[in-house]
Amino acid sequence: MADVRKNTIHILDISGYTAEGMGVARLEGRVVFVPYTISGERWRVRLEKVNKNVAWGRGIELLLPSPERITPDCPLYGKCGGCQFRHMAYAEELRAKGQRIADALERVGHVKLDLPPVMGAEDPFRYRNKVQFPVSQGKQGPLVGYYRPRSHDVLDAPDCPLQPESVARLRGAFKGWMEKYSIQPYHEGTGRGLVRHLYVRTNSRGESLVCVVANSPRLPHSGELVEILRQTELGLAGVVLNVNTRDTNVILGDRYSVLWGRDWLEEELCHLAFRLSVPSFFQINRAQTERLYGVALDFAQLNGEETVLDLYCGIGTISLALARQAGYVIGAEIVPQAIEDAKENARRNGIVNGRFFCGDAGETAQKLRAEGIHPQVVCVDPPRKGLAPEVPAILAGMAPERIVYVSCDPATLARDVARLGELGYYVVKAQGVDLFPRTAHVETVVQLSHKNPIA
Repeated sequence: MADVRKNTIHILDISGYTAEGMGVARLEGRVVFVPYTISGERWRVRLEKVNKNVAWGRGIELLLPSPERITPDCPLYGKCGGCQFRHMAYAEELRAKGQRIADALERVGHVKLDLPPVMGAEDPFRYRNKVQFPVSQGKQGPLVGYYRPRSHDVLDAPDCPLQPESVARLRGAFKGWMEKYSIQPYHEGTGRGLVRHLYVRTNSRGESLVCVVANSPRLPHSGELVEILRQTELGLAGVVLNVNTRDTNVILGDRYSVLWGRDWLEEELCHLAFRLSVPSFFQINRAQTERLYGVALDFAQLNGEETVLDLYCGIGTISLALARQAGYVIGAEIVPQAIEDAKENARRNGIVNGRFFCGDAGETAQKLRAEGIHPQVVCVDPPRKGLAPEVPAILAGMAPERIVYVSCDPATLARDVARLGELGYYVVKAQGVDLFPRTAHVETVVQLSHKNPIA
């Protein structure tokens, strides 16, 4: 029997992946997680942490490499917590994500499907249209970059292959401004210091919107910052100051002021125009989002007559796409500002067969019942935590013919699918879409149908 203790070394075969993208092996009845390995590989592994049923290890020698192994194309890979799959070919990453979806649906959702391949990106580089850099104090000056894995230690990141090159230029200019004028980074432990985050949003037109998140309503040398950023990036549309003085991990505060230019960008998605301010939610990969919404529309099976309810509608991106194929669309969202943005986006795009109101799922169901409205199709796109415990029963109580569930977490999706199954809704089909290449995240769209549809 092998000695399974911390710092012991074992030869292990990698047989799969965790939800976080780590390789999985087995040793003496334990599951062993080994980062930066590939299914089918054999490694000499040093155990770093051992529990009763699970262990964590570090590969110290690759004995049998996978043909899918490649040389990581980022010098910060392994140090930065952003990417998990840069050591393997993109095709293997997509296979791993597809297996993750299938395993979650089968083990948790009790649904076994012959899933189509995950829809990969045509270009898995430079796709992020929003970047939020934490700022910290280093030994040699300010650090502007990304967190190291599973920590709040900031790694200085001059560039990232997931972000546009314009973002790298703006980040470099911003760091130079901090150094030149001795602008102090915020310190999480003491609550002192000024700059907490640098936020950059970009669009497909090559424009950029910069937001500085600060611990004070006053930003010294702001005029010089604006001038430096304007000289750095001709496509700069505006510079905004956000004030966050709270002791919190939430990035943005509630107060904004425009230092120069405008406080929004416009972006086109599915032939619709959206105005995006700093706090607006918008998927970070525009090209893949269009494919994701295309799948959702296909799964909705609209003929132009249905009433559709879009829960968790945000600023109305899916709602407005649905409205062009449905009879009427109702969007509901619990965030008041998002609803105001959705109404404005509907107005700007000339969408008249829909409306939006602020409320959670329970309030929405009550309001629709009071108005005698029975949606034939319900679309949900909840946050990572999935549906609240009471929501599946609320959805089933509306008795739609179909539910289209858009998910960013296969585990919570599978849990909710199981709950909906107990209420008479079964999964017809599912499709994975890779919105976040080279990271462990994946989106999934599922179509559920009622076993006894109400006429």
